Amino acid sequence: MSGPAPAATVAPPPAPAPRRRGRRAPSYAYVAPPATRRAQRRLGIVFVLPLVAMVAVFLLLPMASAVYYVFVDFNGINPQPPFVGLANITEVFGDPEVYDALWNNVIWIVIGTLAPLLLGLGLALLLTQVRRGSVFYRTVFFVPFVLPQVAVGVVWGWIYAPSRGWLNNVLEAVGLDAFTTGWLGNPDTALYAVLATAVWSQVGFVFVIFLSALRNVDVDLVDAARLDGANGAQRLRHVVLPQIMPVLLMVFTITLLGGFSVFDIIFVMTGGGPAGATEVLGTYAYSSAFQLNRISYGTTLALLITVMAIPFAVWLNRLQRRTSLEGGAT
Repeated sequence: MSGPAPAATVAPPPAPAPRRRGRRAPSYAYVAPPATRRAQRRLGIVFVLPLVAMVAVFLLLPMASAVYYVFVDFNGINPQPPFVGLANITEVFGDPEVYDALWNNVIWIVIGTLAPLLLGLGLALLLTQVRRGSVFYRTVFFVPFVLPQVAVGVVWGWIYAPSRGWLNNVLEAVGLDAFTTGWLGNPDTALYAVLATAVWSQVGFVFVIFLSALRNVDVDLVDAARLDGANGAQRLRHVVLPQIMPVLLMVFTITLLGGFSVFDIIFVMTGGGPAGATEVLGTYAYSSAFQLNRISYGTTLALLITVMAIPFAVWLNRLQRRTSLEGGAT
């Protein structure tokens, strides 16, 4: 009688293959042949070349020409202006009118940035739930933004007129004669009158952008915060604003940088007057270059505006990108 059959030997499972360092492309990823990749690169270069040419012609070359004029004394006539080194830059930092214009720029940046943001956000919050007539509201508020700044300045110049302007007429009609003044001719009110006009023309743009952003806010999160007992201000701060923060930073960047380069509305309404009360760096650079024929000094002032605006633009761009990435991660 034979003994029990020996148990079958089970082979050990194969050892897992060692993981390779680095990321491997998924098995389903399509890898284009080298010839196709080279053709794609050549096609990309063909499409990019016109943009590179436009940037070189309309940005890099004028910027290089402006830097050249900073170091010479060009009056617009002499084809070979003398080299003056850092004289123009030194004069800028020693010119008291530059500091007066810079202070007006600071006032414009602060008020001209915060006022449209607050007013536009307030209007958007009020009308975000309005469905009937929303197109009409958006159109009415957006029209001032698309109007030419020259036309806006001329019309508001009539409104601010001392004798026939309807602003003074309305103040007189309601018994506020003490507040009537020549709004654009009074050094104490001229800058704020022009600034009010600029804010009026910018609010519609901010309103439309914020209204579109608020329409994309997650309503469930807002309702959950309401059920948890959060009031309106708390819901706005902790639920709504974080969701529209990338849009808010974009609008903030546009309005802030516009305060550095403001020119047209001031030039049309006051020309920088009266007595320099509305003079900003843009209008001072224009008057120096084209009224006093000091092209080099005006160019130096224009480059000063660029140098001051670039750090804010870079910082806000990085902040907006970081906020967008954080929002996408959540």
